[in-house]
Amino acid sequence: MNATLHDLHRPLGKTGLRISPLGLGTVKLGRDQGVKYPNGFAIPDDDQARQLLTLARELGINLIDTAPAYGVSEERLGPLLAGQREDWVIVSKVGEEFENGQSRFDFSAAHTRFSVERSLQRLRTDRIELVLVHSDGNDLDILQHTEVYQTLAELKREGKILAFGLSGKTVDGGLLALQQGDCAMVTYNLNEQAERPVLDYAAAHGKGILIKKALASGHACLKPGDDPVRRSFELLFGHPGVSGAIIGTINPQHLTSNVATAAAVLTGD
Repeated sequence: MNATLHDLHRPLGKTGLRISPLGLGTVKLGRDQGVKYPNGFAIPDDDQARQLLTLARELGINLIDTAPAYGVSEERLGPLLAGQREDWVIVSKVGEEFENGQSRFDFSAAHTRFSVERSLQRLRTDRIELVLVHSDGNDLDILQHTEVYQTLAELKREGKILAFGLSGKTVDGGLLALQQGDCAMVTYNLNEQAERPVLDYAAAHGKGILIKKALASGHACLKPGDDPVRRSFELLFGHPGVSGAIIGTINPQHLTSNVATAAAVLTGD
């Protein structure tokens, strides 16, 4: 019997959402251009994608991460999640569009609303649990000088989204995002821990934190024989501010192994 995360779901800050400590990232379901992976990969067909989602559910994963910038990821997830919508906490994004191999950014009120309405249609749902601003790196400028956050707050009041936040790149951006919103997605791994103050703030104020690039495995800083995945999860889940980590794999064995490792770390095995 494989280890699962069914009994290890945890609150995402004060959003009222309960999430599995690992979430499934779906960039590889929709896009194979301009993605920063060391090895090439083939986008899974519908059967493979369906099997991956079924496996994730069986392993106790209820968190799924997508974005308009992930090519056709949202359009594919809509039909794939049919009949199981209540089983999933969906995270999507606004702000970044990916077209013809290029990213462009639009944080205006009109585009933010358009983007969320489009995501609702693509995902074939009446609400998205969490929408994050897909930052271009200018976190503070986006939060202070565009209408994206106030528009997301309006969409939350309307019930179209249940929570919002920022997937950012800076400490200052992460802190402001948490002060004014529900959640921040931050980079935190064995190599990169500069955004740790955002985790500290979240822990002190009951805000949600999702980790991206959790397994940018710092092989260089490990002793021979150390398991980089286990060491990564020990780092993440050793911090009280961390709600969950997004793992973007399309390999069923990797997914099963990552879940087993996370479960062992979280239960002290």
